[in-house]
Amino acid sequence: MMTLQQLTEMAGVVCPMYAVVDSKGRIVSAGPTLKKLRPQLDWEGRRFFRVFDLSRPRSVRSVEDLQRTSGSKLHLQFRDEPQTGLKGVCTPLPDGQGVFINLSFGISVLEAVRDYDLTSADFSPTDLTIEMLYLVEAKSAAMEASRQLNTRLQGAKIAAEEQAFTDTLTGLKNRRAMDHVLGRLISSGREFALMHLDLDFFKQVNDTLGHAAGDAVLQQAARIMVECTRQADTVARVGGDEFVMILEGAMDTVRLAAIAKRLIERLEEPIPFGAETCRISASAGTTLSTWQKEPDAQQLLNQADLALYAAKRAGRAQHFFYREGMEKEEAGGGDAAAFQAVVRGPAR
Repeated sequence: MMTLQQLTEMAGVVCPMYAVVDSKGRIVSAGPTLKKLRPQLDWEGRRFFRVFDLSRPRSVRSVEDLQRTSGSKLHLQFRDEPQTGLKGVCTPLPDGQGVFINLSFGISVLEAVRDYDLTSADFSPTDLTIEMLYLVEAKSAAMEASRQLNTRLQGAKIAAEEQAFTDTLTGLKNRRAMDHVLGRLISSGREFALMHLDLDFFKQVNDTLGHAAGDAVLQQAARIMVECTRQADTVARVGGDEFVMILEGAMDTVRLAAIAKRLIERLEEPIPFGAETCRISASAGTTLSTWQKEPDAQQLLNQADLALYAAKRAGRAQHFFYREGMEKEEAGGGDAAAFQAVVRGPAR
């Protein structure tokens, strides 16, 4: 049986950007090219998830999660500057010892060659990148500048196509993706619940601690929403601190109220940011597709929005279901006491 040392010696030749991560999430070995990208870093023993930020799949937070993604494409980047984008694929090691991850630059290879002064010796001999690098070196300075520009434009186009349905800050779906999902569910006749959630006191975080703290809060809020919903559900960021969750087949109001309660409780937990602590809460409003004879996406969004702002007027950190008559109450300024009778999540 091949030992780990033999495996890494072989991998260093054919996969010079590999990383071996043990079952505890620590890097056991890294390829020579990967080490060249961070020459000052003591690779062996460092935690993989402290060196890299994995953006997709969003659910991957541990070695066990990585093992379950065997064969799937990984999207990640370095946590420090320059935050070079990387693609990768992993496979489990025998006997649960960890995972073997092979990384590459993807469409960012030319920028990587420039940033890290890479040569043909830094790539596998069979890597097609070598052929491309020979072509690049053969070009004149003017032709090379033109080719790099075209490559960057093409890369930007591909990246834009990949991210057309993604919120880049949180990794959630964006409004365009939400509209697409709503249209698909309505046209297929499937039942679903639509929950509109807004972060309370988010503006105070931005005003007192700055936008970097606000971004950290949004990213943590996104993680909580993903954790509190199913993989088949849709979680979208539709505004600065506004989110929409589409829960297919979740028509039990008691269960939906429990989900909203759990979300609010989790979002009220302090969020560390450096030496500071960020505190927010959330208000939410929910409607069901079955409450309309012929569901309409804009009407459903309006209903969830009305329920959300009823919750805010009633004191925030609450969850309300939409009910008939909210439109008139909204137009008339609303009466917080009247909303207390609405079927909703638990009072806060």
